[in-house]
Amino acid sequence: MTSLHADRVGRRIGDKVVVDDVTLTLRPGETVGLLGPNGSGKSTVLRLLAGVLAPSAGVVTLDGRPLAEVGRRAVARRVATVEQHAHTPTELTVRDVVALGRVPHRRAWTPPTTADAAAVSEALRRTGLTDRAGQSWHTLSGGERQRAQIARALAQEPRELLLDEPTNHLDIQHQLELLELVASLPVTAVIALHDLNLAAMYCDRVLVLRAGRAVTEGACADVLTPDLIEQVFGVRAEVAHDPGHPVIRFLRPVARDGSSPNRSVTSDVPTAP
Repeated sequence: MTSLHADRVGRRIGDKVVVDDVTLTLRPGETVGLLGPNGSGKSTVLRLLAGVLAPSAGVVTLDGRPLAEVGRRAVARRVATVEQHAHTPTELTVRDVVALGRVPHRRAWTPPTTADAAAVSEALRRTGLTDRAGQSWHTLSGGERQRAQIARALAQEPRELLLDEPTNHLDIQHQLELLELVASLPVTAVIALHDLNLAAMYCDRVLVLRAGRAVTEGACADVLTPDLIEQVFGVRAEVAHDPGHPVIRFLRPVARDGSSPNRSVTSDVPTAP
């Protein structure tokens, strides 16, 4: 059984190929990580999955139907997105921001229903923001703003959740709390991440991209090898295995004089949640 499926999708901007021949099948309830260096096409793949961008080649389907046939409004009821940088130009409360997630479920110019209010309250509860509901969104910390955006997405009552670098600019505690929250949700999630150790801790499997093309896909323990990390990211690493997931230790680059420091470094994330 599949939900979202990208079948050999590509995306061009003028003469430039941004994404080329990428296939990804999502199974209900799993968390999939999109990994790759800057410019590898992670954000574009997410936008193709969300239907925000139309593929130049291939097709994205939802329950077997092309997104174009499903329709934007119906897709928005099923698929929610959390962007890397969220901005709210007007002075809205946290509840107002979260309530924006109900727009796909409402007819134009109609007042919120009891179901809308219940969905917003449940989203606030799930993200631990009930006591912040009446507070201005602009007064929240970075971690709280990210949680508010996830709450907005949850208010859509989606079955698929797409997140673009949700841990950027967050400290370690908030990175872990946010991904712990996403992993606990009853949705199929796709998360674009830079931190390989976070991906190993929270993703059921990963798709690795480079220059817009898929390099490999599979379970973290199978995919995140020293050879793959050097091939795709251009750095040397050692990979150990904690119970349940690999732990990556990055080796310092070789100095210009040819010497190689003995010290290795891990990302700034602990090896267990």
